Formats: sequence, C-alpha cells, structure tokens
Amino acid sequence: MAFLDWVSRDGKLLLTARIVRTFSYGFLSIVLAIYLKLIGFDEILIGIVLTATLANSVIFNLFASFYADRFGRKKILIIYAVLMAISGTIFLLTNNYAALIASALIGTINVTGTEVGAFLSIEQAILPQTVKDIKKRNTIFAVYNMAGTFAMSAGVLLSGLPQFIQKTYGLNQIESIRFLFLFYSICAAIVVGIYFFLSKKIELEVRDAKTTSVRSISQKSKGIIAKLSSLFAVDSFAGGFVIQSIVSFWFFSKFGADLITLSYIFSIAGVLTAFSFLVATKIAYKIGLINTMVFTHIPSNILLILLAFAPTFPIAIGIYLARMGLSQMDVPTRQSYIVAVVNEDERIAAAGITNTSRNIAQAASPSLAGVIIQSLSLSAPFVVGGLLKIVYDIGVYVNFRKIKPPDEK
Repeated sequence: MAFLDWVSRDGKLLLTARIVRTFSYGFLSIVLAIYLKLIGFDEILIGIVLTATLANSVIFNLFASFYADRFGRKKILIIYAVLMAISGTIFLLTNNYAALIASALIGTINVTGTEVGAFLSIEQAILPQTVKDIKKRNTIFAVYNMAGTFAMSAGVLLSGLPQFIQKTYGLNQIESIRFLFLFYSICAAIVVGIYFFLSKKIELEVRDAKTTSVRSISQKSKGIIAKLSSLFAVDSFAGGFVIQSIVSFWFFSKFGADLITLSYIFSIAGVLTAFSFLVATKIAYKIGLINTMVFTHIPSNILLILLAFAPTFPIAIGIYLARMGLSQMDVPTRQSYIVAVVNEDERIAAAGITNTSRNIAQAASPSLAGVIIQSLSLSAPFVVGGLLKIVYDIGVYVNFRKIKPPDEK
C-alpha cells in the first residue's frame, strides 16, 4: 500500500480488515436467502432471518456508540470479529431455525450487499485520525468504501463455487453451499488477527473518553444528528426492500439465474460501485457533499423502479448495473459529511446513532418484502423502495443544503 503513504499504519490495517470482512460478506449475501429456501424456509421465514441479521447491527451499533470509547475501540472490534466467526460456524453446523436466528442476532452476517454492520461506526470514527492531511478526509472514505466494494465483488464471484463443487465432487446444492460458511468463519478469524495489531492511537484520549455520551453532544450537533438519523432511517427502510439477498432471490426466481450467473452480475455491479466512490469524491470537491449525495441518488432510484418492469433477463441486468453505477455514490460522501459537521469527540456517537437509525429501519423491511412478494408480486418491493428513496433525497436537500462542512465554507 505504498501509494497510501498519506494514511497511517492503523489506517492501512483498518483497510485490510475491511477487505477481508467484506470479501466474506460478498459471497454470503448472494447465497444466504437461496440456501434458506433450499433447506425448506418459505419467503416469510427467510425475511425473518434476514431481519435478524439487521437487528444485530442495531444492537451492536448502539453499544459501540456509547461504550466503544469507554471499553476501548480495539477491544470492541476484536469482540465483534470473534462473534462473526462464531456465527458462521453455527450456520455451518446446523439447519435448526432457532439456532440460525440466534446466530444471525449474535454474529455480523451481512446480507445487504453494502456494509451496515457493527464494525462500521467504530472504523468510520477512526478514519479521520489516520490521515495526515485533513483535506484527504473525503478521499480516505472513498478509498475505504472502494476497497470494501472491490473485495465484496471478489467475494461475490466465490458464490459460484458451490456449483463447481456439485459438478466436481457430486455433492448436493445444500452441502456445497455449506463450504462457504466455513470460509466465512476463517475470514472472521483473520479479521480478529488484524485487529490485534492496531495501536493505541486509534483510541480517544483518556481525558476525553468519558465525554462520548448523548448529554455531552452539543445542541447544534444533536439537531444535525437527529435530522440526519430520521432521513437515513427513511433511506435505509427503503433499502431493506432491495438488499442484495432479495435482488439475488428476484433474479433466481423470476429469470431462473443460477449461482454462477448471479456471481458475475453482482461482481460486475460491485466493480462499478467501487469506481463510483472515486468519482463521487471528485464531484464532491466541486459541488459539495450534499449536492453529490442527492443528485447521484435520484437517478439511481428511478432506475430501481424501472427494474421492477424489466421484461427480459438481459434488460434487467442492464438496468441493474446502471443503477449500481450510481446508487452508492452517496455512501462515502454521507460518511464524510457526518464526521465533518460534528466535533471530533462526537464522531463515534454521531456515526453510531445515524447508523443505528439506518439499521433499525432496515431491519423491518426484509420481512415486509417477504409479505409483499407473497401478496402482491415478486417485483413490488423495487417500486416501494425506489419511491421511498426519492422522498429521502428530497428531504436531505431541503434540510441540509445550507449546512456545510468547514472545508466547504
């Protein structure tokens, strides 16, 4: 990582941990809903399991928001990674519904196609401390997200492995998919090891460690965090209807796409998304973070609605890939905006609270998506999600177009 000489050693370790972690998220987000269907779960039960994985993010983000600086950021990251390994092991060893729900609740299984889990709030707060020039703040968030998305794209390709195992070793589809849960646990163990090498520099100063609480957040920051949290909740609730596991299930059910084809689709989508982060950073330096968030997001949501009406598999792929080239450009800009408009000692709380609001809202959507699919149509969640996301975009622009980070004033 010589080209990242402006990033500290801790920053590079965080980037490496994110690469390994999101690589494992990539293949699991594709196969999980399909695996649950194969072992006999219906759409509503699948939605409940997916919801449980998102509920985990809510609980762990809240804990990180108010206790990470008290107990130590490094310790919490290591604990979360250990639980990630345990969760993958449970999925490997049993098909018991209660056990899988418990695993989804205690682990950090990611099914969304983008990271929303417990690690994000802590790492998001640390990242600005890892750059030597504050002008590189937007760039480190772009690199962080780009690295994760490239890794997730590579992981998505691995979701085609079960099909190869079936043909080569004669295992059935369920048995072949289980190998991925083993690999998921191995990746988690590697992440644990990486976190052990983080230095004390990632921690908040001892004299400031007690200040990370709701009471200590300034009134100005409280207002910003409250508004952002409300709007992010709308966006995330809408996003829950179109998480990667549901999109994968839609391609599988509507067009009969196999795992290898799905792995190619989502891998290409990931590459497009990764490059979009760098483009978003360049645009943000010219027109500002809020404008970049809004004016790249609205077109992507129009494409999401159009995806619901795609008549053929090739057209559906084209629309989906076009959408993915735009839909995540608000991610690094959003993360950079949050840490820029609050004080340094408020960053974990701000990131944690806004991420928690996203996770709480998103946790309900997969179950509702299952109900909507059964009662309306397989494509209906895309329309609902797209319309709600446009409402979010308008809300962000109206409320925050005049609240600028210090470097934009």
